[in-house]
Amino acid sequence: MKLYSLCFLLFAAAFRVATLNTLAGEPTHGMVASVNPLATQAGVAVLKSGGNAIDAAVAVGLTLGVVDTHNSGIGGGCFLLIHLANGANMCIDGREMAPAAATRDMFIREGKGDTQLSQTGPLASGVPGEIAAFDFAVKHYGKKKLRDLLLPAADLAEKGFPVPANYAKLLFSVAEDLRKFPSSTAVFFHDGRPVAAGENLAQPDLAGTYRAIAERGADWFYRGPFAAALDAWMKNHGGILTSNDFAQYHIELRQPIATLYRGCEVVSFPPPSSGGVHVLEMLNILEHFDLKNLDEATRMNVLAEAMKLAFADRAYWLGDPDFVKVPRGLISKAYAADLAKQIHPAHATPVASHGLPPDWQTDLFKKHTTHFSVADDQGNWVACTATINTSFGSKVVIPGTGVTMNNQMDDFSIQAGVPNHFGLIGAEANSVAPGKRPLSSMSPTLVFRNGQPIISLGAAGGPKIISAVLQELVGMLDLGLSPSQAVGAVRIHQQWAPDTLYVEKKLSATLKQALIDRGHKLEELPAVAVSQIVARSPDGKSFTGAADPRAGGSAGGW
Repeated sequence: MKLYSLCFLLFAAAFRVATLNTLAGEPTHGMVASVNPLATQAGVAVLKSGGNAIDAAVAVGLTLGVVDTHNSGIGGGCFLLIHLANGANMCIDGREMAPAAATRDMFIREGKGDTQLSQTGPLASGVPGEIAAFDFAVKHYGKKKLRDLLLPAADLAEKGFPVPANYAKLLFSVAEDLRKFPSSTAVFFHDGRPVAAGENLAQPDLAGTYRAIAERGADWFYRGPFAAALDAWMKNHGGILTSNDFAQYHIELRQPIATLYRGCEVVSFPPPSSGGVHVLEMLNILEHFDLKNLDEATRMNVLAEAMKLAFADRAYWLGDPDFVKVPRGLISKAYAADLAKQIHPAHATPVASHGLPPDWQTDLFKKHTTHFSVADDQGNWVACTATINTSFGSKVVIPGTGVTMNNQMDDFSIQAGVPNHFGLIGAEANSVAPGKRPLSSMSPTLVFRNGQPIISLGAAGGPKIISAVLQELVGMLDLGLSPSQAVGAVRIHQQWAPDTLYVEKKLSATLKQALIDRGHKLEELPAVAVSQIVARSPDGKSFTGAADPRAGGSAGGW
């Protein structure tokens, strides 16, 4: 009881700050937090019209597919972590699947993995799962029909929206790759140049696709005209993704994974999410340290060392659980206790390789990006992370559809030791295989107190997702930060390989030097991930939300 009381007191203090700093009205009916104000507004509108959190989350995701095209969309996939009012927790795995013609060495040229092939063009895409996941979620757990959620987003795509500065900057950064595909420049270029900040971006083809799915259902996408259009384009451009691959696509329902931390139950997504596993693994390591009473530099050192140990495990053990054995012992308390002994609070320690969880021989998990969180007053909560991988995915828009295809094949280990776009390396567990789902860092997470959901969170940013979610949980559950304070706090990231501690530029010079003195090699980044949080007040009467200031998102409720 003492642990639960501590969790309650810390969160109660944090919420009082959050309601003062984030929202003036203390919404009681529901809350939405996303990376884009238009998407947040769409989610709130669904809640107001009688939809539940599942409906609102799908509305947010579909709207982000219009206004946040560089991060996510129906050409990509998602992980949906849902808590229902009846107490059930479930994971809907809408991760992309490799084509049937995919092979282990398909990206190797002259003996070396070619990441250009896995990141750009016709070989880079797996079968998208977002529409299948959204369709299943609404049919089984929502109050609305998918049609009701698609049509407002279609209208927005038709009308267009003013392009935000960050969108324009990312578009400009990949312009040369987009120029390789006339169907892509037709959408994202005006008069031969990338759409600039403030200009209106209308996507009539995408609007047509949304309306066709609204009228004819998800089969229009997976077994109808969209799949046929994609098949034709791929055959003409050297791709291996086919309409039959689309017809064979299916979501997977997976069992959530969980651990206790500071008296709260933390529930996250299982493989093929590596994020959920390693957020829990790191929390289990960190519970052996009195983080609240450590000085900030020592606390950051301990966090970095825990990240390093977990990412070493990620590189070796993680993959699609339908294809490889992923030891459940990675999130065991005993294994974490052994790992914690390897951490010296005062300095960095080299980690040569992965650890050996106690059940490594036998056990099996049964199984660029955006995150949004939603909760309603009926007791439904959603944490959803969706992606097409890197900015504008494979850079391919299927002609006549407006759909930007993912480059999720780059999330496989295309060759042992060859880093992907995010610098991550992997082993055989995450190698390419037909129908296999690539490993993901997406980490949608829910926190419970006394069996009741109190926090929904997640992040975007490749492997930095895992670090951001971890630090926000520590901020709220160890340090008593409000959701807005936790989202805004400076962050660090360590992913084992390379052995570099990434720190945000706004970290103070004093702390940077203290970390250097402890043996860390530092590299500065403008930001470590982008995150969104929705939380419940301790008395259960209202909600708060926090959108990451790094991306100009928004939180709204009623």
